[in-house]
Amino acid sequence: MKKKMIDSHCHLDHEPLHENLSDVISRSKDCGITKLLTICTTPDSFENIKAIIEKDQMIYGTYGIHPHETGNNQVDKQTIIKCVNENVKIIGIGETGLDFFYNHSDKTKQITSFKTHIEAAIELNKPIIIHSREAENETFEILSSYKNENLKILMHCFTGTLEFSKKLLTLDAFFSASGIITFKNSNELQNTFKTIPLKKLLIETDSPFLAPIPMRGKKNEPSFIRYTLEKLSTIKEITVEKMSKITTDNFNKLFTL
Repeated sequence: MKKKMIDSHCHLDHEPLHENLSDVISRSKDCGITKLLTICTTPDSFENIKAIIEKDQMIYGTYGIHPHETGNNQVDKQTIIKCVNENVKIIGIGETGLDFFYNHSDKTKQITSFKTHIEAAIELNKPIIIHSREAENETFEILSSYKNENLKILMHCFTGTLEFSKKLLTLDAFFSASGIITFKNSNELQNTFKTIPLKKLLIETDSPFLAPIPMRGKKNEPSFIRYTLEKLSTIKEITVEKMSKITTDNFNKLFTL
């Protein structure tokens, strides 16, 4: 039986994926991927995504400003709502959040942008895709302030602590595992994923970044997701087939597809 998988987070507008899109889609289908969610990071990125989602039925998109980009790109709630409502295949808001590791953008601007995205997500009743790095307390504090608003939370490429994951579960968050869980130095993260309920797990590549073992050193692409799926299955001590069904069902439930 061919595994059915969904890559819940990739950047098909980035090179080398964009220039080889037909081949990338073909290899994705060959390995059993049924849906690709290509993630927006800037207004320019969104223009590319609108074209990419028309390339194949399996591709969906989002609208959002990455925390690194908030210094030059501040958008208001109505702009986010208008962009998401442009196409039924724009199914999420993000990626947004806080990155205090690189600090490519001013903290205050990141926080303002994050809150704007959250408020748009609540109004649209769509999932919000969150990037959080070296900002666990601030991320949780902001999300908690909206906890009675039925916010649908997806922690993308989750690398947080066990404590952070437990706090996020009180907000009914979903967690996406990336190729990082295959890395040799990721024991702590693997142990955290051991404790996250199966019904809260998704998988992603974050391609073209973060290629999993055994593809380290190569540009990542959606078809490499099978290595992350296999590792997650090992961590959770269930079959790859079961894990593929669970993560696929979780994605479709979260995004109401």
